[in-house]
Amino acid sequence: MADNEMKTAVTTGSAPAEKPAKKKDDKPSFFQRAIAWLKTVRAECKKVTWASWESVRSNSIVVIVTSIVFAVFLGVLDYAFGSSINGLSRLVAHLAGN
Repeated sequence: MADNEMKTAVTTGSAPAEKPAKKKDDKPSFFQRAIAWLKTVRAECKKVTWASWESVRSNSIVVIVTSIVFAVFLGVLDYAFGSSINGLSRLVAHLAGN
């Protein structure tokens, strides 16, 4: 029965419609699309609620201070681990020499 339906569908089906030929002028140029995109970006930027200058300044100060604190902390750790590894290598060399 399924074979019968397949045959009738194939034989009675109409030919697929040909796609109309696209003209090259249908698509806007690169510059037109770029300008449209920039206009959209500008419209979206007008909708954004921007932070106040005081908020930006205080948040920037927090980020800078936190970065400095972590840099100093990591520098101290680097110095401590480097010194300890250097000291251990000297100790091993001293013990191996005796």
